[in-house]
Amino acid sequence: MQATTDQNGYHVAVDLGAGSGRLILGRVRAGKIEIQELSRFSTPESTDGQGKYQSWDIDAIEMHIREGLQQCTQPIVSVGVDSWGVDYVLLDLKNQRVGAVVCYRDARTEGMMEWVQSRMAKTEIYQRTGIQFQRFNTLYQVAACATQEKAWLDQACHLAMIPDYLHFRLCGVLANEYTNATTTQMLNISGQWDTALLKAAGMETNLMESPVPSGTILGAMKAEGPGVTAIQVIAPATHDTASAVAGAPLESIDEAYISSGTWSLMGIESRKPFVSQEAMRMNFTNEGGVERRFRVLKNIMGMWPLQRICKEAEISAIETLVAGAQQAPAWRSVVNLDDEVFLNPASMTATIRGYCQSTSQPVPKDAVELARCIFESLALSYRNVKEQLETLREGPLSRIRIIGGGCRNELLNQLCADACQLPVSAGPIEASALGNLCVQMIAMGEIANLDEARALIQRSFPVQEYQPQSAVPAAVWARFQQLLQYKYQAMERESVTQ
Repeated sequence: MQATTDQNGYHVAVDLGAGSGRLILGRVRAGKIEIQELSRFSTPESTDGQGKYQSWDIDAIEMHIREGLQQCTQPIVSVGVDSWGVDYVLLDLKNQRVGAVVCYRDARTEGMMEWVQSRMAKTEIYQRTGIQFQRFNTLYQVAACATQEKAWLDQACHLAMIPDYLHFRLCGVLANEYTNATTTQMLNISGQWDTALLKAAGMETNLMESPVPSGTILGAMKAEGPGVTAIQVIAPATHDTASAVAGAPLESIDEAYISSGTWSLMGIESRKPFVSQEAMRMNFTNEGGVERRFRVLKNIMGMWPLQRICKEAEISAIETLVAGAQQAPAWRSVVNLDDEVFLNPASMTATIRGYCQSTSQPVPKDAVELARCIFESLALSYRNVKEQLETLREGPLSRIRIIGGGCRNELLNQLCADACQLPVSAGPIEASALGNLCVQMIAMGEIANLDEARALIQRSFPVQEYQPQSAVPAAVWARFQQLLQYKYQAMERESVTQ
C-alpha cells in the first residue's frame, strides 16, 4: 500500500453491507469518476463467547479491510468506511471492547420497543427523533443491553457505531458521524443526543461524542509502512444508505429513490423533516443525509428473503433463478414481507409457504415460484410507499431511481414500474461506494458539493430505463392491502413443515 499527498490521487471506499463488504478504489479523471474493486468478502458473523448472541466478527471485518488496503498498488490519499446502521461497539476507559458486537437480527430486542415506550410515549419519541419504529433500532438494542447485560453498560465509556469503531482502529480518533447516529433513534431532530431518550433506554450516562458531519477529516492513518501516514481517514456518510442516496443522480425533488440490497430503502430527499402524526402512523423515518438533507424513507424488506431462499436451496446462480421467475405465472401469491416473521426465521422457505397457506393463496412449490412471490410482493410494497410519500408531500412523484446491487434485477425493475405506474431509472449499481468516494473528494477539495458530485456520477455511469407496461390487477392490490393488516400467528408458523 502506497500513499501520496497529491489531492488528485486515489480514494478508497470501504462499503460494508450486512451480507458482504468490498473496497472500491476511485478517482476523478477527464471529468468522470473511475472505480475499481480492490477486494470483496462475505461479512463475517460470530457468536459471543457464551454462544448467547448472534454477533459480528468485528476483528475479521477489520482484517479484511486492512488486507484490501494492502493489496492496493495505487497512491491513496484517503479512506472512509460506511456500513449498515443501528449496530454498535462498546468501549471501556482504555478503549478496549466491552461485550459482543451484537447483530440487529438477534432476538434480544423482542419486547424492548414496548418496554421503552412504557417509559416514554411513542408520540414523544417520534416528535423528538423523527425516526421510524423498528425493534432493532439502537435505542431498543441499548434497552436490551441495560436489562440483560447491564455490566456491559456499567463498564462502557464509549458507544461507537460500526464505521466509527473501524475509523478509530485505522486512525486512533474516536468520533460519532451524523448520518449513522440518526439511525439509532437516540439523536433528536436537531442533531444532538437526547438525554431523556437515553435514560428511557436505561443508559444512565451519555457514551457518545457530539456527532461530526459527513466529510469530516478525522486524522492520518496509523503508520504501517513508509509514507502511509499521508493517507487521511475521512468520515463519509457512514450509513450505507446515506452514502447510496448521495450517490443517486437525483435531478428533481419530485424523484424518489430505492436503495436496493439486503434491504430496500425507499424515500425522497428533503430539506425539512416530516414528523406529523400522519408520518408517524405511516412509520416514516427522517434519517440524516449529506449536507444535512433529510432522507424521508421507509425500510422495506429487500433481497434478504431471496438470499435466504438461495441459501436454503443451495442455489448460487441467482441470475438463473431470476430468469426462471420471469417465466413463472404472475400474481398467484403475495406476502407482506415487512411482517416481523420474515426478519430472521429458521426457514424462509417454510415461512413464506406457511404464510401463503394461512392466507388461502397458492403455496409456491419451488425456488422459482418463491422468487416470483418475493419480487411481486416487493413491487407492491414499493407502490404502497410511493402512495404514502405522495400523501405526505402533497404532490405526485415523477420518477423512481433504483440504485445499488438490486438494480441489476430487470424483472423487479419492471415490476416496480408496473406497480407504481412511473418510469424507473436503474443505476448506478455502486451507488453507496460512489457516495462514499464523493464525500471524501468533497472533503479533499476535488468536488465542490453534493449537487456537483451527482452531476459527475450521472456523466460517469449509464442507467437503464423502464416504462410501465401493464398495471397490477385490482384484485391483487386489494388482497395485498388486506395483508398489510394481517399478522401471521406463531401457532400457525409452528404448524408448517418445510
